[in-house]
Amino acid sequence: MSGVFGVASKQDCVMDVYFGTDYHSHLGTSRGGIAIWNGKNFNSVIHNIENIQFRAKFESDLTKLSGNMGIGCISDTEPQPLTVRSHLGQYAITTVAKINNLNEIVTKAFNHRDIHFLETSIGTINPTELVSVIIDQESSFKEGLLKTQELVEGSCSILALTPRGIYASRDKMGRTPLVIGEKSDAYCVSFESCTFANLGYRFKYELGPGEIVLITPDGLEQISPPQDKMKICAFLWVYYGYPSSTYEGMNVEVMRYRNGALLAEKDHVEIDMVAGIPDSGIAHAIGYSNQAQVPFGRPFIKYTPTWSRSFMPQDQEIRNLVARMKLMPVPELVAGKRLLLCDDSIVRGTQLRETADLLYKCDAREVHIRPACPPLVFGCKYLNFSNSRSEMDLAARQAIIELEGKEPESWDDYCDPANEKYHCMVECISKRLNFTSLAYQNLPDMLEAIGIGTDKICTYCWKGKE
Repeated sequence: MSGVFGVASKQDCVMDVYFGTDYHSHLGTSRGGIAIWNGKNFNSVIHNIENIQFRAKFESDLTKLSGNMGIGCISDTEPQPLTVRSHLGQYAITTVAKINNLNEIVTKAFNHRDIHFLETSIGTINPTELVSVIIDQESSFKEGLLKTQELVEGSCSILALTPRGIYASRDKMGRTPLVIGEKSDAYCVSFESCTFANLGYRFKYELGPGEIVLITPDGLEQISPPQDKMKICAFLWVYYGYPSSTYEGMNVEVMRYRNGALLAEKDHVEIDMVAGIPDSGIAHAIGYSNQAQVPFGRPFIKYTPTWSRSFMPQDQEIRNLVARMKLMPVPELVAGKRLLLCDDSIVRGTQLRETADLLYKCDAREVHIRPACPPLVFGCKYLNFSNSRSEMDLAARQAIIELEGKEPESWDDYCDPANEKYHCMVECISKRLNFTSLAYQNLPDMLEAIGIGTDKICTYCWKGKE
């Protein structure tokens, strides 16, 4: 996944770009970058942030940067923003993209013998550079951005910083957000609206699916109108969106309270305490606790200074180590207690298995798990937040294959809570991960908690179709 931020200001904007980009650190841990237009040329910096936070890595660069327009990116994959010089002029570009047909587009691009690719990411073509090549084959930024939307299978939101202003193009299905903020002397565009308040911006406008706008220090110009159909990612609210951000009018933290409450309404387990798996499970747990009228507590504390998110490392043994080491138990709150834990989801089950074992070692009487979404049966094919995962790593897939002895001819029965096969799958997951009980949120209640209309939300991870 990536997070992007841009500013067009009547004053120097470097500090706003710096802090606004840093506020997207939860969306990436690999590369960070900033590009600033100083009125004559672009100054850009890209750093590896795998072992150091964005803010600390870029602090020494601030005195070397100046200008009134800029963009920044934090990414889990390719280095960006990239700076480009073409027949369209100088510009810098950054994307939030998953291009499933990248090789096909590249092959067609090579039909033009003057096209080549320099930027690589782990031996592959940088998707952001590919987007710049698509744009440069057209006669204007508008036509280039529209062509990108037409060609890309997957998703692609774009910020292109030009001497004229910042072109902001939201993915054609609106799978990820782009939100405009304003203050007296500047406009910003951001993946996360949580960036606004501390930088002095107010909500101005949220781009619709496929919409393109030009942002200048003086205002906004619509370049291309929004499309009618939207399929925004439900996991923005359930998991990876920041709690203080709002998408399509629904705040993340509010959704999680609502979701936890709906989860509790249909649950009748006898428990002593409700807790959330840090960080994204906490708000779901608060909603559950309030609805169930069972005390909310913290039977373990997340050690935040050095341990990363457990899904990030590629090696399974390292993931297990991170999941085990980052949570510190409070034995006095655990011993003899019947605990219910809310988490955003069960992907591989790495963290929850380690957490359950941790609590049992502290003499927990029972450990009940309540994920805030249905079982993940399908890997996301539209966004890169789960790009590193194989579908066969999914806990639900592993349980299904264990039950069937092979991949089933159809996965549909396992996606239907009314089907006996679904319940067998859930019981299998519960036993494999050593839970006292396991009950998932159902899809209708999760969509009700989001509350923007079920036809606008992508549910591919749970149903294998939109």
